[in-house]
Parts: sequence; structure tokens; C-alpha cells
Amino acid sequence: MTFSAVVKPILSPSLSLFRLPHLPPALSLHFRIFPLSSHFPSPPPQSSTPVTPLLSSRRNYSRHAFLSDQHLSCSMPEKPLRIAVLLSGGVDSSVALRLLHAAGHSCTAFYLKIWFQEGFENFWNQCPWEDDLKYAKHVCEQVDVPLEVVHLTDEYWERVVSYIIEEYRCGRTPNPDVLCNTRIKFGAFMDAISDMEYDYVASGHYAKVVHPPAHQSDSSSLLELSQDMLKDQTYFLSHLSQTQLKRLLFPLGCIKKDEVRKLATEFDLPNKDRKDSQGICFLGKIKFSDFVCRHIGEMEGIILEAESGDFLGNHRGFWFYTIGQRQGLRLPGGPWYVVEKDTKNNVVFVSRNYYSIDKRRRIFRVGSLRWLSGNPSGNVTQLRCKVRHGPGFYSCSFEMEAGGGGDVAVVHLEEDDQGLAAGQFAAFYEGTTCIGSGVILESWDDQCFPVCAKALELAAMEDKTKLGKPVKIMTLPVTTSVEAEKGETRQEEKLVVNA
Repeated sequence: MTFSAVVKPILSPSLSLFRLPHLPPALSLHFRIFPLSSHFPSPPPQSSTPVTPLLSSRRNYSRHAFLSDQHLSCSMPEKPLRIAVLLSGGVDSSVALRLLHAAGHSCTAFYLKIWFQEGFENFWNQCPWEDDLKYAKHVCEQVDVPLEVVHLTDEYWERVVSYIIEEYRCGRTPNPDVLCNTRIKFGAFMDAISDMEYDYVASGHYAKVVHPPAHQSDSSSLLELSQDMLKDQTYFLSHLSQTQLKRLLFPLGCIKKDEVRKLATEFDLPNKDRKDSQGICFLGKIKFSDFVCRHIGEMEGIILEAESGDFLGNHRGFWFYTIGQRQGLRLPGGPWYVVEKDTKNNVVFVSRNYYSIDKRRRIFRVGSLRWLSGNPSGNVTQLRCKVRHGPGFYSCSFEMEAGGGGDVAVVHLEEDDQGLAAGQFAAFYEGTTCIGSGVILESWDDQCFPVCAKALELAAMEDKTKLGKPVKIMTLPVTTSVEAEKGETRQEEKLVVNA
């Protein structure tokens, strides 16, 4: 690990250290300090007089009459803490920082630069990270909080992007935001500051962490749904470990998004009018299809109708498509949906009957299971499940697969879901508590969408030129399907950003 400036601890070494496993030998981090004055503020002198936590909180609280107890209820205002705050330059993380500051904590902000190091010359240079960093710096200057920039480009490539590329090569649809939280924000970053004296790491996620009382420190911390169900991000945090969760604070977990926007205005944040990021976290302005093409390439394949085996056209490579996808097929007479992929023969099967009532999609297998505080307790036939980010839940039952080594399970949903895709995560809940998640392995049951024998035979044909020209597609009568509009998914939408 190399530093371009010496980072001095703000608190006394007498406080308990926040230590996680040491950095692996290959991990290289570079810190660049953006001082808000000529040097970091000196730590307050230590006094033999016991600190009164509430008075510390009130000191900052009194400056902002618009703040209520509810606003600070997820910021642990009971006693002053030293907190490392992940700051992205967006509104959410900026408000989180200000709430922690108002609660009386000693904060240091960290901006994670996961792409675009100086001299990193390639087509990624369109990312607006410079604007993000500018806003982050201005937010810190308002309250004299030090800001540090952490370069994690290599770690992000090795632990997230390479995995994503390999998953697409295998025909699966990964979720980079779950991986980024687990492996980078609360993985590599926590490793990097493990020798520094921080009590907690905080971010602008919409989720709640309930920590046990001090006298029950051996008990587990719980990941709870946020106050705002539309913005709730427990799905993206569902694959964390208990060790990671115990060191986290999410100040926005007790506040709804519209209230966060109001607080940004009250705090007069420089980014108060900035729009929320909607792209994939590491792409910036680059189109997702360009990213896939750059790293996997193109290979022409055929598109077959699942029910008839009719040759409908060609595609650029099966890795550009995911189950349930509608956009990008460029077929007339639709809507057409991707219903299956033959990755061995580079064939995409499509149908116009994706939402037929007889096409059941409610049983799937999950692997790589991780539980936040031990295996599910109570009756596993009464869990709830999320198969994507959003407010929707399914009631489900859950049973471990014999011979799966405790790492594979079969999930039965009470309702059908047309967008199940291998590679995505399924998060599980007991009431309002997220208990863990796993990766979807297969998304069909015994009554899956049928691919006819003719289609399978043509897919296996070695010389596809014998198929001749695509058939002329007949246009179906136009009908309105509310269910189709609700269930429609796109590959880009599956890779939703962790705001």
C-alpha cells in the first residue's frame, strides 16, 4: 500500500481499533488527499472529564433546527464515534455525511475511484468521475471534513468486472452492484482502512442496520428494510457477511427519499439539485452493449422461434441477451421475448407468448448461499424473496438440496415471475429482516417454456447456412397486456445501479 500523503489518526490510539482481515499481498491502494485547509484538523485535546454524548450531539444539532430525532435515529447519536463515510458526490451520500456530522461524530470522507486512474487511456474516459469528485470536495468543505481519494481500479477489475465478463460468456446475467458492495465498498475498502481507528463505515444506502447493545456484542447485527420501500437497497446488500455488517451504518435507513431531497436543500448542499445516477456503476456514459462488445466481442448466431423452430434472423452473440429481454431483437411483428439460450451453439430462442398463463416460472435453484447471521431460523416455508431490486416481494418456501453441501437450495415462489435469470441474486427475508441471498442457478421448473424438437435440432446443426433465409414473420393482432408491461425486463435494467 502506498500513500502520497501521510494520513494521521484523528482519535487517540486508546480507542478500540476497527480491524478486518489484512490486505492480500497483491492489493495495491493509492491515496490522494484533498486537504480542506493546509492540514487536517488536529484532534481535540483529550480530557479526563467524561464526555457527555448527548451534549456532543446537541452541539451540531442546534445549528439545524429543521432536524428531528427521526432524521438522526439511524446515525447513532448517543455517543461520539469516528466514522469513515463513503462519499460518491451524489445527494444520498452527501446527506448521510451531514447527518452523521450533525449527530456529533468525527467523520472522514472517502471517495472510491474505481476507474480512470491517471494515464488509464482507453474509451472509459467519458466517465464523469471528475464532476463527482468536485461535488464531494465541496460538500466536505462546507463542514470542514477531510476527504481522501482511494484508487481501487485494479481491485474492481479483478473482483467485479472480470467476474461479470466471465458470467456473460457463460450465458448468465450477473449483478455488479451486489458484487461491488460485497467485494469493493465493504470488502477491499474495509481491508484498506483496517489499521485505522474507525468505529464504523457509513454510506448513503437506503437500509437499516440494527446493532446489538454493547453488553451483547456477541449477538448478530441485523439488516432491516429501510423506511422507503421504493428506494430500499437491502437487495444490493444481501450478500454481505456478518463481519462486514457489524461495522456498517446507513443514516438514510430511517428517512424517505423525498425527505432526503428536502434535507439536501436545507443543508444547502452544492449538489442539492443533482439528478440521481441511473447507469451501471462502472460504465459512466458508455453503453452496456459497447462494454460487452469491447471485452467479449461479437459472434453471429441465429434466432429461432421456440414453438415452431422457424428461423427468424441473426444476432450478434448470445451474451447480449438475457431471459425476458425484449429490446434489441430487431424482429418485426412483436413483441418478441428471449425465452431460452443455447450457449454451446450460440442460439437465441424467442417467443411472442412469453406471458401465457400456462408458462410457469416459480421454481428455481440458488447457489453460493450466504446468511447474514446463520442459517434461516423458524419455518423456511414462510420466507419472502426478492429476485431483483425494487419494492416487490414473493412469498416463498425454501429447502436445502440434498448433496449440495449446504450451499444449494430449491426455491418455490407462490407466484410466477417471468424475469428470472441465471446469475442474478435472490435475497431472502424473515419479516422485515434480510437474512441473506444466493445466486440463481436455473430459472425454470418442469413446466418451463417449451422449446420444440425442431428448434433444438436446428440449434445443433453445424452448418447454419443450410437454413437459408429467415422466414417472413406474420404480424399478430395488437393486444394490450398489462402483465407484459409490468414484467418486461431488459438486460440494462437488470444491471441497475446501487445509488
